[in-house]
Amino acid sequence: MFIGTLTFDLLLGDVHSLKEKRSIVRPIVAELQRKYGVCAAETGNQELHRRAEIGLAVVSGEVGHAAGILDSCERLVSGHPEVQLLAARRRLLDDEDE
Repeated sequence: MFIGTLTFDLLLGDVHSLKEKRSIVRPIVAELQRKYGVCAAETGNQELHRRAEIGLAVVSGEVGHAAGILDSCERLVSGHPEVQLLAARRRLLDDEDE
């Protein structure tokens, strides 16, 4: 079993409130979940209206499949014009890692 995690640090465009931020972040999280079957959520920077952190995880029986899903998720997020991807942190673990 392999576990892949990916954390995105995002800068949002012309956003002036937390409500506007949610209107951008929630659809991205929902699209990641729907399109790739990952577990995804806003995981940080909730109090900042122009920054967002989205974390996701995937479990797979093959390391290549997990890595491919993480690659696809990163392309999806970086392709959204309303956000700027500042950093993406990735980890791949197998069930033997501690």
